[in-house]
Amino acid sequence: MEKSQLEETFESAETTEEMLKAFSSMEKVFEERELGLASLKIGLKLDHEGEDPEKALSFANRALKALDKDDTSPSLPVAMCLQLLGSVNFRLKRFSDSLGYLNRANRVLGRLQDEGLGVDDVRPVLHAVQLELANVKNAMGRREEALENLRKCLEIKEMTFEEDSGELGKANRDLAEAYVAVLNFKEALPYCLKALEIHAKGLGQNSVEVAHDRKLLAIVYSGLEEHEEALEQNVLAQRILKNWNLNADLLRAEIDAANMMIALGRYDEAVGTLNGVVHQTEKDSETRALVLVSMAKALCNQEKFAECKRCLEVSLGILDKRERISPVEVAEAYSEISMQYETMNEFETAILLLKRTLALLEKQPQEQHSEGSVSARIGWLLLLTGKVQKAIPYLESAAERLKDSFGPKHFGVGYIYNNLGAAYLELERPQSAAQMFAVAKDIMDVSLGPHHADTIEACQNLSKAYGEMGRYEWFYCSDFIC
Repeated sequence: MEKSQLEETFESAETTEEMLKAFSSMEKVFEERELGLASLKIGLKLDHEGEDPEKALSFANRALKALDKDDTSPSLPVAMCLQLLGSVNFRLKRFSDSLGYLNRANRVLGRLQDEGLGVDDVRPVLHAVQLELANVKNAMGRREEALENLRKCLEIKEMTFEEDSGELGKANRDLAEAYVAVLNFKEALPYCLKALEIHAKGLGQNSVEVAHDRKLLAIVYSGLEEHEEALEQNVLAQRILKNWNLNADLLRAEIDAANMMIALGRYDEAVGTLNGVVHQTEKDSETRALVLVSMAKALCNQEKFAECKRCLEVSLGILDKRERISPVEVAEAYSEISMQYETMNEFETAILLLKRTLALLEKQPQEQHSEGSVSARIGWLLLLTGKVQKAIPYLESAAERLKDSFGPKHFGVGYIYNNLGAAYLELERPQSAAQMFAVAKDIMDVSLGPHHADTIEACQNLSKAYGEMGRYEWFYCSDFIC
């Protein structure tokens, strides 16, 4: 009777304090193996609140120890313990530990499905595990792998909710954003359009969710270089944001619109838009810095270099003070500023800014893909300025990071190997150059196709390297003879 009353008290507890008090009483009566589910519930509650991850971890470990007695007969509570351990370790930035627990949880859930456990019981936990796996892989810079987990999340929601559910709309947008993060705009487009369709139907054309969908759709169209369509979507999003008085989102949308105008060559119009935005920002705010960067881009395209540099200098003064507050955002801004200096042929300044960018990104494991891209740019600029020996370690580092993030056959990896080949050729190491050009050609064959101009160039470079080695026989590249 005492055990029954204690269990009832614990089950009726609503706050964490009430649950812990009831659990303390249960510890005096129950054996440790009987406290497994209660430990799990407290761990889940603590994880949901997110205030004391170490305490949540303690209860999660205790629950797993009590419940995981027979690995040959998996149970749903064990899978939930493993998912909880994955979630808490993720909060504590112990990504490898988190990944291990989540992979095991995924295997347990797979076995439960094979054994015929009800889908309604398994699906919520399976969705949580897949979402956590995506979060962890993104945090580790393994974004291409994370996409697969996000696709599974969407599949689970499609089997769970009605086809016009808001949950499905958000899941489609989340997947579109993930594709945008790896610059795969073509794959992002249908998911973004689906999210817009669902939200427009369920919430109306003037809803905030529709505004966010249209903002993302504008970014996707920009990535596809369909800038007129991008600007149209951006304008529609701005109207909705203005109606809802979402001023911060509206400012960001106006900056995006100006960047789209720059892409379309409408520089005066872009400058006019940015002049209107800059007066709405605080003096030392990150938003003002971003406005000035876009302003500089427009002026640079008009070859107004003195005005461009003034904008960049003011922007750098603001960003320098915000490195500790917003390291990733500042790093992105530094990278963009470096491009303006590169356009003005001030390569040393561009390289210095990229090195500052790299220093910030190296402390952010989830930005491994950005770190790789920045290393690649530094390597290319060093190569361009004749500092070939210094370029090689940056290019090698970039290749490894981008392979981990996007997979070994990503076109970006191919370009890096092509640059490595050029570096080795410059150093009169044709055999090493030939190896790099061969890898570049293989990657580009897969990612761009054998008839793409860059694939043909890699093929020609390989032929040149063979020539330097004294191997003058014909070298065939798909349908082309190099």
